[in-house]
Amino acid sequence: MTNRPPTIDDRARDFAEEFAFLGEWDDRFQHLIDLGKSLPPLTDAEMSEVNRVRGCASQVWLVSEPSRLVEGGLAFRGASDAMIVSGLIGMLLRLYSDETPDRILAFDVEGFLADVGVADAITPQRSNGLRSMIARIRAAAEAAA
Repeated sequence: MTNRPPTIDDRARDFAEEFAFLGEWDDRFQHLIDLGKSLPPLTDAEMSEVNRVRGCASQVWLVSEPSRLVEGGLAFRGASDAMIVSGLIGMLLRLYSDETPDRILAFDVEGFLADVGVADAITPQRSNGLRSMIARIRAAAEAAA
């Protein structure tokens, strides 16, 4: 048996189990905020226009780079000036980092967001921003594919 990093499906399942365990949305939002607080900071140079995600009401930056754990995979880092949005970034980075472009593109993120209830729990403005972040990640995967 080989040691492989968890796949995007493994990470989605783990996240769904955490959310189900938390139950109440106040607890789930706190979990998202904690994910955002745990993000490693970006450098000033990384918080540039080229890394800024358009379509978000908050300031959001996403950086993609080759994965150090998965051959041909991508890793992502990000930041925002808003706590909940930072948490959404943390959720996406946890799902997508260290995954291959083909798996990133094949993952049903809309289904995942509906299953865990995030799609219904955030404001339409945040939903638009979340879609913009997902589009940026998918664009990086398409470029790397």
